[in-house]
Amino acid sequence: MSPVETDAAEPAAEPSPQRAAGPSPQRSAEPSPRPRVVGEREREILEATLEVLEDVGYDRLTMDAVAARARASKATLYRRWNGKARLVVEALHATKTPSELPDTGSLRGDLAELFCGFAPGSGLMDRRQVALFASVLTAIARDADFAAAWREHVVPHKRALSREVWDRALERGEIRADADLELFEAALPGIVLHRVFVLGDEPTPELVARVIDQIVLPAASRGPGS
Repeated sequence: MSPVETDAAEPAAEPSPQRAAGPSPQRSAEPSPRPRVVGEREREILEATLEVLEDVGYDRLTMDAVAARARASKATLYRRWNGKARLVVEALHATKTPSELPDTGSLRGDLAELFCGFAPGSGLMDRRQVALFASVLTAIARDADFAAAWREHVVPHKRALSREVWDRALERGEIRADADLELFEAALPGIVLHRVFVLGDEPTPELVARVIDQIVLPAASRGPGS
């Protein structure tokens, strides 16, 4: 039987070099958060949004166009708004929001002040507001994100203002107790906007007064068949 061969002894592993004593290197500090878009800068961007919306409509409005008009970077816009739907909704919501409800002592006066106003440059007498609302109608029909944001963030506020006016009229006894306020809330703006956008009428104080006096007030104060 042949002798068993043995492996040669492996050389001992060299010790790994020791790190020099001392403090471990510090990690770089976390980047500071980017500044928020607030105050006057926010108002400038929202106004630029309305200008672009009025000029080109909702379909052709882009974040790039708003950034250029506001002299801001697109990244600045996206730090505050996640897209054009939310940006446009907030810009529209920031316009023509009354600080307090009108209280003229009558439903007729309150409706005129809240929805249309008889003074030039207010409500539906303001051509810019009419043009912007035309863009809103287009956006609601074509952009589901915009429609959802509009109904979530703008409509409830507008309906609350309108409902308070009608509730006060109910308390004063100006309208019948069984009046369907949800229907009546939309009557005045709905009829006026129909005549403006569909029939091409001018939104004049005379048109507003005719709708209030001949349709809204008689229907709200008298029951069916009266």
